[in-house]
Amino acid sequence: MRTADVVVVGGGIVGLATAWTLARARSGARVVVLEKEAELALHQTGRNSGVIHSGIYYKPGSMKARTCLRGKELLESFCRERDVRFETCGKVVVATSEAELPQLAKIAERARANGVPNEELGPERLRELEPHCAGVRALHVPVTGIVDYRGMCRALAADIRMAGGEIVFGARATGLASRAGSVVVASTAGEVEATVAINCAGLHSDRVLQLSGARRPARIVPFRGEYFELVPSAWHLVRNLIYPVPDPSFPFLGVHFTRMALGGVECGPNAVLALAREGYHWDDIRVTELADALGYAGFWKLAAKHWRAGVGEMWRSLSKRAFTKALQRLVPDIREEQLVVADAGVRAQALAPDGSLVDDFLIQREGRVVHVLNAPSPAATASLAIGEHIATHAQPLF
Repeated sequence: MRTADVVVVGGGIVGLATAWTLARARSGARVVVLEKEAELALHQTGRNSGVIHSGIYYKPGSMKARTCLRGKELLESFCRERDVRFETCGKVVVATSEAELPQLAKIAERARANGVPNEELGPERLRELEPHCAGVRALHVPVTGIVDYRGMCRALAADIRMAGGEIVFGARATGLASRAGSVVVASTAGEVEATVAINCAGLHSDRVLQLSGARRPARIVPFRGEYFELVPSAWHLVRNLIYPVPDPSFPFLGVHFTRMALGGVECGPNAVLALAREGYHWDDIRVTELADALGYAGFWKLAAKHWRAGVGEMWRSLSKRAFTKALQRLVPDIREEQLVVADAGVRAQALAPDGSLVDDFLIQREGRVVHVLNAPSPAATASLAIGEHIATHAQPLF
């Protein structure tokens, strides 16, 4: 059995940022990270759009708003020091019709409340920033950026190891038991006894909570986001980041364009129910995980509320032409033949029993275990600030 001061379950960016923060919080603290895969950041972290979010969408005073702003500052400082590729390139949120202007104004108001610099643009100024973008008005957010999140994870892991920590691969958590003054995490790579355990298991975070015998306050329901990439000859159509005005009645942002930190332009994502927690394709099916979602009353309440939008998302998943048409609302010059399939991602979204998506980050402490039970976007941007927050819960215990 390994022993440690802190054991972190999950080698995504939130788990690594938390381990990194706790390793620095006390000199000589021994930190062990358990990762079920053979390498780091294979799931949400390595399959997102690589955006450094600015914080314009989140309710002022919420944990998402606070940690996004703080996390962005910490992330950019870390990347400068560790030579991780990132760029502050800016983005535009584009209203394509007069009907979207009130919602655009609300986003601008929320951005100001969160202290995020922004500028409202007319169509002429929009075309100066994004010549191929169509819109009647836009919000320019110059502080939004792009980053290589996998590169950041490699740098975090190197620092953890340098501080005397250990990252164990092939270590899927199978048990979680409290003892007097410690907690034992069993895994497929052996047991770790630690003073504190941190559950950063992402898509499986609610199931790790169940290993301790606790009831889930919300359930992870996986939503797949599918992406296309532009062929190189079409890269000129998008200079930086182009987002739509989100539909306030639908809980996702909608398809958008993202220039990537390592090159290329990504388009997407849509949002469809994944048939497994790591269901990156329609034929990725895990019956027990699908039954967990479909057997949850909260899912059916969500589906009843958003079924029309859900049908549209599914149609865009099955029809490249429909997906292209959605993209053409923002960039009319896009053509179907300019799109090639890119890796899909799956969002670990906590869903409440009443059918509402848990809007804010959800972090709770059970004895000597801190559980991160909801950390969707902007968790990657906010990861180092989330690590700071978790440290305030964990430090008094060791």
